[in-house]
Amino acid sequence: MLIVVGKAKLGEGALDAGRIALSAMIEASRAEEGCVDYSYAADILDPSTMHIIEKWVDEAALTTHFQTPHMATFQKALGDLDVQIIEVLKFQSDDGAPLM
Repeated sequence: MLIVVGKAKLGEGALDAGRIALSAMIEASRAEEGCVDYSYAADILDPSTMHIIEKWVDEAALTTHFQTPHMATFQKALGDLDVQIIEVLKFQSDDGAPLM
């Protein structure tokens, strides 16, 4: 499994202005074959920071994700918002196990 973890800084009002595009991206990505999970989360201590968490079955699924029409639409929408991607990393992992 691949786990993608990222962080972005949001300008004033960017979350509200981008909510429709963000929601559409989440829904379309979750529907993709090979997507295990896909989400964005606002940081509780710093609401201008958004965390990106994705899980993909393999590299091929992630590569296909980057070539989807909804990714192109999302990239265009991001260009219209005050969003700065700080970091995005991918990690190889097994399927995990319950912590508790």
